[in-house]
Amino acid sequence: MNYKDMFYEKLIHLEVEGASEEAVFEKVAAQLRDLGFVNEGYLRGITAREQKFPTGLITQHVNIALPHSDPEYVEKPFVYIARLKNEVKVKQMGDSQEMGVKNLFFLGIKDPKGQVGLLQAFMELFMQEEFVTRFINAQDETDIYQLFTANI
Repeated sequence: MNYKDMFYEKLIHLEVEGASEEAVFEKVAAQLRDLGFVNEGYLRGITAREQKFPTGLITQHVNIALPHSDPEYVEKPFVYIARLKNEVKVKQMGDSQEMGVKNLFFLGIKDPKGQVGLLQAFMELFMQEEFVTRFINAQDETDIYQLFTANI
């Protein structure tokens, strides 16, 4: 699976509003459904999966979340990048402790075998201080799109 092909500039949003994780999920799910990337069950699927297997990740440089659903809800592979205006609370991967995030990466994976590799690729990117600095300082969708497609 070529991860670069999962990125679309139209799926990068840098001023997302949402008072909670659920509100952000609802907003993103509606956009993905309207664009044909997911089906009607996606919101329910991503919410249920996140409750069982939280995806918040505290890295050395920035906190992120990598929510994803089961493949049957994905119509076309994607990565949706949401930078929130305000931090929301999510649960941490592994121990389910509450943490705050402003950057969520919704992973739409059709082939379950590709999931672990994509998660590892994100973790490796976010351990690199230079990459994280460039990501945080990027102010438009094109810059972020180019940053990820050049580095993933």
